Amino acid sequence: MAKKIALFLYFLSILLLNLTSFGQSRSIATNDSPFNLVSDGANQMAGEQPNFIWLKHSLFASDSCDDTYGFLPCTSTVLGNIFLIIVYGYLMFLSAKLLSGGSEILLQILGPGIVGGLFLPLLSSLPDATIILASGLSGDTETAQSQVSVGMGLLAGSNVMLLTILWGTCLIVGKCDLENSVAVDEKDTKRFSLAGSGVSTDIWTSYAAGIMVISIIPFVIVQLPQVFTATSDSSLPILVSLIVAICFVIAYSFYQVFQPWIQKRKLAYAKHKHVMSEILKQLKTNALGKFLTDDGDPNKVVIEKLFRTLDQNSNGYLNSTDLRSLIIGIQFDDDVDINIDEAISLVMRDFDTTRDSKIDIDEFFRGISRWINKAKRASIMDRGKIPLSMKILDDYDKQTKEEQSRFGDQIDEVVENVKNANWHASKAVVMLLLGTIVAAVVADPLVDAVDNFSTATSIPSFFVSFVILPFVSSSEIVSTLIFVSRKKQRTASLAYSEIYGSVTMSNILSLAVFLALVYIRNLTWSFSSEVLVIIIVCILMGVIASCRTTFPLWMCFVAVVLYPLSLLLVYILEYVIGWS
Repeated sequence: MAKKIALFLYFLSILLLNLTSFGQSRSIATNDSPFNLVSDGANQMAGEQPNFIWLKHSLFASDSCDDTYGFLPCTSTVLGNIFLIIVYGYLMFLSAKLLSGGSEILLQILGPGIVGGLFLPLLSSLPDATIILASGLSGDTETAQSQVSVGMGLLAGSNVMLLTILWGTCLIVGKCDLENSVAVDEKDTKRFSLAGSGVSTDIWTSYAAGIMVISIIPFVIVQLPQVFTATSDSSLPILVSLIVAICFVIAYSFYQVFQPWIQKRKLAYAKHKHVMSEILKQLKTNALGKFLTDDGDPNKVVIEKLFRTLDQNSNGYLNSTDLRSLIIGIQFDDDVDINIDEAISLVMRDFDTTRDSKIDIDEFFRGISRWINKAKRASIMDRGKIPLSMKILDDYDKQTKEEQSRFGDQIDEVVENVKNANWHASKAVVMLLLGTIVAAVVADPLVDAVDNFSTATSIPSFFVSFVILPFVSSSEIVSTLIFVSRKKQRTASLAYSEIYGSVTMSNILSLAVFLALVYIRNLTWSFSSEVLVIIIVCILMGVIASCRTTFPLWMCFVAVVLYPLSLLLVYILEYVIGWS
């Protein structure tokens, strides 16, 4: 084993020595030649001639390169730049992992809110932002105009890769059997059935996809001059788009801060409606006669008889004890976290209009009537027509159960006490600082390596960065696949929410950094085809994800095929049609 390692290191050292050398030559002539014909200028060469003849390798570029920061290595060869891209890319990947790991530790200690909603999304976008910043910050205007394509390649490549390759891979890894158009947790017996297996997510994931679609507005704004055939060097759309992107970053950060509160409110409302439905069903079962008239209105005579039945002490009022006897008989679903006291409190809040902690017969009838009318409106909206009176409560019960299932129990749990919290907090801060430093240091040489590789191979830098850099700066790839591999709706929802959230931050924060570079350095905007690809992919995948919560396996092929089609579209628009 030691011999193999030594042999590998020997060949690696020989390879690196070859990659970092420059091809040169000198003329060979004799001073005592009897023939001094027409001079070719070789004898008038300025400077000293090299002592050795160096043969130029076939994979060498013709120009030399400048060391980044004066000491980090660079090369002008194809293989040399591949090696440097691997090294610098791995360092950037480590930076992304440090930032992700430190963020998760802080989230466990401090919980959601300002930390989880504001700082963590910003930190997750830091690797992309530093690379984009490095692509247009150094060098003169001409150099920045050339290298900024690397930043645009990363911006477009990250979005497209997350919404196509990673999206489709998550569908394959996390697939479960579909029953009644819903994926069954941890049940995967249909193998690779294109229509019989798939993934289901909750409603919050659909909301995240909808927000992602909205986040492309800054791209649309900066694209308007091309639509209206305005001059491509106009800086006004860039400035407006930059301001809108910054506003979106602030708004999205506030949304992330208050998202747990919003989720709790919506989940509480879903539970409220479910309790209403179950109580109405129970009352209908216990009623001495038809609970509803033929028109679907509450039957006052039957409801008043029901009131007297529930009034155990016959004092003309229903109190908490009377309601408890009613609710104890209700069998709530196991996946709905509702206790008896919560249900009693809900009924009192809706029925007791006088706030005297008791319900008289008029309050009981009016309360039941309000609930039945809500059920009727919901049934009409669902069916598009007035249902039969006997179907109103059944439809409403089915609807509330489906809604409860869609919302799930995705609210953030209360943060538990973490042992050695101070030590873990210090560890998280160190990881965040180290990740930030590594990202800041490595971004510039990584951009130079990509640009030099592009020059050496004559491949446009946009395509190089589009394909390579997203896999370098996206630490969420591994964590997302781990999440979805558990084959549960909750983990699948978390995985796809992370994808949509990452694309959203890229659409606003990374774009804001890119637009700031273009505007401040007065660079020419020539990225219309790239922006169009981002808009198409985000709208297509975002609309699909926001309009449904179950995705059959066949949809993974739709997602994955968009990746090569995106590259092909950019090539056709820019290099065949000439639209940039």
